[in-house]
Amino acid sequence: MEPLEKNIIDLGEWLALPAGRYIREWEQVVLDRMTVDIFGFNAVQIGFPQIDALAASRMPNRWLTNAMSPMDQSCNASRPIVLVHDFAELPFDSHSIDLVVLPHVLEFSSEPHQILREVERVLIPEGRVIISGFNRASLWGLRQATGRLTKNYYLPRTGEFISYPRMKDWLKLLNMEIGASEFGCYVPPFKSEKWLQRYHFMEKAGPRWWPYLGAVYMVQAVKRIKGMHLIGPAWKQKRIARGSALPVANKANKTNK
Repeated sequence: MEPLEKNIIDLGEWLALPAGRYIREWEQVVLDRMTVDIFGFNAVQIGFPQIDALAASRMPNRWLTNAMSPMDQSCNASRPIVLVHDFAELPFDSHSIDLVVLPHVLEFSSEPHQILREVERVLIPEGRVIISGFNRASLWGLRQATGRLTKNYYLPRTGEFISYPRMKDWLKLLNMEIGASEFGCYVPPFKSEKWLQRYHFMEKAGPRWWPYLGAVYMVQAVKRIKGMHLIGPAWKQKRIARGSALPVANKANKTNK
């Protein structure tokens, strides 16, 4: 008898399946929308090379890095991989990156906290991080939970999926302020392209009726520095001060007349 482990696939293989392609299409649209108006000079996508998370970014320097894993290196990357490294030790100077994108990296890592600490280190003040993950509180998450009992997995077995509330807590502990968040992929966990498309209408109903139950979430956070306040240019302050004094002077002149 063949072992049940034959039903277990890794992330690279799963992303080539209909459900994997469905996820990638949704994430590409959301990432394009989130990154297009984030300005700076240096942007890094870490992992998940099957999607171009920085395709819509306007930053002049956009890099894709990946893990030291034969599984990931064998995939067809959306853009050239410039670095292969340990995700828990980012090869960048502190305060040097404007944007970091972590698509499904934390849930497939044994050290998600360390990765987040490294991201916080390399981000400049007011720098941004975008994280995507599978939502445990969804039909897909429920299907995966039952699959653990039957050894018939729907999503990659190696993933330790992180709930959206927990992800927010982790970011807040690092002084990361939560910004835009989106949920998507509300269709039931079908394996065939035909049935996924047949229930595609749920993508419009989901955000209205069960907004936090999408199979995938995307969260954006901003690095804040305690005690630092952004102020306007000095010339603007002087202009305001000068403008506020004019009515007083004018009033005095009118009185003298």
